[in-house]
Amino acid sequence: MGLTKSEIFTEEQNNIAALAKVLGHPARIAILQHIIKSNSCICGDLVQEIGLAQPTISQHLKELKNSGIIKGNIEGTSVCYCIDQENWSHISATFASFFEFSSSESNCC
Repeated sequence: MGLTKSEIFTEEQNNIAALAKVLGHPARIAILQHIIKSNSCICGDLVQEIGLAQPTISQHLKELKNSGIIKGNIEGTSVCYCIDQENWSHISATFASFFEFSSSESNCC
């Protein structure tokens, strides 16, 4: 198996790619949309809302938490998740900057 050679790319390029990978699964997008729509912490009702098994939801939550998009607090036997607003603002700005940079008008095709 070959190396990805991520060291030849900038830190920003690697960060954008890592975030895109985390956001690259529709279940994670559905989870984020539900949390954002709820505008509060979510404690365990994602299985019914998303329609996936609890272990699958847990794995997606783990990926979102490891990336810093969400944060969680343990309350008794349940874990409550919400958007990490500080990181969310940074992620939004990162993608906005990327899309703004890449959307210059061109007549190449």
